[in-house]
Amino acid sequence: MDLKTTAARAAPDERAAVDAVLGPPDDDAARGATAARDRRHRLLPVLHAIQERVGWIGEGALNYVCTRLDVPPAEAYGVATFYAMFSTVPRAPFVVHLCDDIACRTAGAEAIAAALAARGGDARRATWLRSPCLGLCERAPAALVSAAGASSEHRAIAPATAAQLAALLDAAALDARPPSVAPQVYGSDRRLLRRVGRIDPESLDAYLADGGYDALRRALELGPARVVAEVVAANLLGRGGAAFPTGRKMEAVAAAAARPHYLVCNADESEPGTFKDRMLMEWDPFAVIEAMTIAGYAAGCAHGYIYVRGEYPLAAERLSHAIAAARARGLLGDDVLHAGVAFDIEIRRGAGAYICGEETALFNSIEGKRGEPRSKPPFPVEVGLFGKPTLVNNVETLANLPWIVLHGGAAYAATGTPGSTGTRLFCLAGTVQRPGLYEVPHGTRLDALIAMAGGVPDGRRLQAVLLGGAAGAFLGPSALQLPLTFEDARAAGATLGSGVVMLFDDGVDLREIVRRIARFFRDESCGQCVPCRVGTVRQEEALARLLDAAPGGDDAALLNEIGRAMRDASICGLGQTASNAIVSIVGALRT
Repeated sequence: MDLKTTAARAAPDERAAVDAVLGPPDDDAARGATAARDRRHRLLPVLHAIQERVGWIGEGALNYVCTRLDVPPAEAYGVATFYAMFSTVPRAPFVVHLCDDIACRTAGAEAIAAALAARGGDARRATWLRSPCLGLCERAPAALVSAAGASSEHRAIAPATAAQLAALLDAAALDARPPSVAPQVYGSDRRLLRRVGRIDPESLDAYLADGGYDALRRALELGPARVVAEVVAANLLGRGGAAFPTGRKMEAVAAAAARPHYLVCNADESEPGTFKDRMLMEWDPFAVIEAMTIAGYAAGCAHGYIYVRGEYPLAAERLSHAIAAARARGLLGDDVLHAGVAFDIEIRRGAGAYICGEETALFNSIEGKRGEPRSKPPFPVEVGLFGKPTLVNNVETLANLPWIVLHGGAAYAATGTPGSTGTRLFCLAGTVQRPGLYEVPHGTRLDALIAMAGGVPDGRRLQAVLLGGAAGAFLGPSALQLPLTFEDARAAGATLGSGVVMLFDDGVDLREIVRRIARFFRDESCGQCVPCRVGTVRQEEALARLLDAAPGGDDAALLNEIGRAMRDASICGLGQTASNAIVSIVGALRT
């Protein structure tokens, strides 16, 4: 390809960052242009490397990347500007990302933002930005600190205080790494969480001593077809929100004639209020790797990707360590457990785009493109990552596989209800006595789950519960007897979604919460399709008029009409669910 770049040239540190990912530039001529284009999927890791080394992605650096990867500059710029964590304009190397989303807003994030806005300081050395949900809701309010340089670092700070963040900004440096915070996990039937907080998440030996990799050995004994049959018998439904039968996906990919097959673990959980996948990755990373290996073996995949959201630095760090340790012990690679099975895993880090939680947008992101959804059909089981059959599930869904393999699909299906089998992880946050991650059998009532978490604190009155996240629905106190199953949630006009259960007591201004949800969807729409691109903006405008009691027009009816248009015509789930929570409560807010 005859690339036309500008005259800007990369600085030495920018070139070094790129070369650390792609290797010496002298190798490019030997590989040829076709080989360079085949490495287009390295674009996101390269952009991460530049951002982390310099603090922003300059024109010269982007030109150098385009030359190395044979990518048109307009396309590379389009990718770099798509993700919120990247900057293509000069930015301080030290950045505090303060979450101002619904859980952190409830916990006082706006007061912290006001304090940070009032302080002085040299914005060329350090700055702060508002951020959507960081997935740290059980420890809200939260912040993510990024320090660029030769030894870059990212660290979550939660709970955060204004004084603490101001001190970090004044120093423009991170202090010594604090001790690891104990995970807040609870439950009446802890299967997925049984190791969390109990064994060292960085020790493969500890994992093996606790029964780790017994399930993979059993899977190799059963053979791929029998593993798939057990997952089908378990009736395991996807835990990411769509609730599609996992066994049917595995069957379809395993039977696909086209090769190779790919496995993708979707760990880009960006739904506000959700932190379950982060907990599993941070505190039981070897279980995630084992589960992926079982899924890859059953579906005939030799290579897997785990796409971790960019706001989860500790999860990415622990998964990277787990992959390296497993590979060194023969648990990943060309001959897994000397069984003649090849399977390996590569980590891809997101960079701040809620839309990449949609499976086809995630594929585009891995391939080095803008994270925009694809039209379906064809479906991923036929034409997925790199145009090949792909099995894609989120972390929680895959984490169920070892238990199913060891105990059988029928035993798994005996827990819960016929339509909602097994246990489920619920993320409790907001104004609740014991926020954290709870594992309970499907069918547990919402009021029982809330009671397990201690209810709202300080004798306050419960005002509403947000079930399923920003794309879910608000429920009033009269709905607390709802059994937590897929079928009961649907019958109630709600959804379990990503397992969010966020409580709001009578001291919370729900109008501001709903405004934040509308702004979230406006900001996170990728803009590819008109119904969502325009609808999310018009939704926010109509909501503002309605809540501010602006005269003229019927904005409640307009909100319903906009919601229907987005639901019926949007290309993906973002637009299709962007009005759910707002429509579910706007009537109550007017009374």
